[in-house]
Amino acid sequence: MENDYLCTKIRKEVHTKKEKLAAFERLLDVQYRLRKECPWDRKQTFESLRPNTIEEVYELCGALMKGDLKEVCKELGDVMEHVVFYAMLGEEAEAFDIADVCNSQADKLMYRHDFINWREEGQWKVENPEMEINDQGQVVYKKDKKEPGCTDKPSTDSQVETTWEMRKQTERDGNKTVLSGVPESLPTLIKAYRIQDKARNVGFDWKEKEDVWEKVKEELGELETELRKEDATKSTAELGDFLFSVINAARLYHLNPDNALEETNQKFIRRFNYVEKRLKEEGINFSEATLERMDGYWNEAKAKGL
Repeated sequence: MENDYLCTKIRKEVHTKKEKLAAFERLLDVQYRLRKECPWDRKQTFESLRPNTIEEVYELCGALMKGDLKEVCKELGDVMEHVVFYAMLGEEAEAFDIADVCNSQADKLMYRHDFINWREEGQWKVENPEMEINDQGQVVYKKDKKEPGCTDKPSTDSQVETTWEMRKQTERDGNKTVLSGVPESLPTLIKAYRIQDKARNVGFDWKEKEDVWEKVKEELGELETELRKEDATKSTAELGDFLFSVINAARLYHLNPDNALEETNQKFIRRFNYVEKRLKEEGINFSEATLERMDGYWNEAKAKGL
C-alpha cells in the first residue's frame, strides 16, 4: 500500500508553517461567511450534520484504501470542514470554539506522551489550567503530587501503545475503564479489533500468537454444532464468537481485517462485473445462465488477475 501512495504524489513543494496557518485562517473565514450567507449552512445543527460527517469519513476511508493521494487530500478537506463547522456550532452555543478544540487536543497529546521532555526544544505550554509541565518536562495534573515520572523512553510503537491506555486512565475527563474508549457507533468489525487491541495494551493477550488457532478451531466447531441443530439463536451467538476469534487472529498477525475484507469485496465486484459483461456479450440474462457458465466466466476473470 505504501508504494501505491508513492505513485500518486500530487505536489513537490512543502508549505511553510506561516502558509499553513494562513490557509487554515482562510478556511475559517470562508466557513464563517457561509454560515451567515448560505441558507443551507445557516440551517445546520449538530444533529443534521452527523449523517454527512459519517459519509465524508467513509469517503476518506475509500480514498485511503485506493492509495489515491489526490483524492485523500480532497476528502481530508471535506472532513476538516466538518470539524470547523462543529466548532463553529459550539461557539454559537457558547460551549467551545476551534481554539478550544485544538488546545484540548494538544494538551492531551502532551499529557499522554509523558516520555517526551516538554521543557526542551522550544517554548511549550499547556492551556488547561489544571495542568502544568513539571521539572522532568512531563505534563501532569497540578493536584497529582504523587504522579510518577516516566524514566524509560519507549523505542518501539508497541511500547508506546502499552503505556498509552494506562495513561488515558489517569486523565480527568478520560476513559473510566479500558474498553470505554471504544465508540459504541463503530462498525462492528472495527469495534471487535479495537476491543481486542485495547485489551492487549494492558497485557490481556495470547502469550504466543500461534495459540489463537486452537481457539478459532474451537469456535468453528461450536458453530457447526449449533448449525446442525438448526438453532438460529445459538448459531448466531456462535457465529459471533467465531468471527471475533478470526479477527483476533488477524490482529495477532498484524493484519487489518477491515482492509482485508474490503479488498475481497472489491475483488468480488470486479469478477462479478466481468461475469455480467460476458453474459451480456453472449446475449444471456442471469436467469438463463447456468451456474457452470457463470463459473467459467468467473475463472476467466480470475485468470486475468481481476
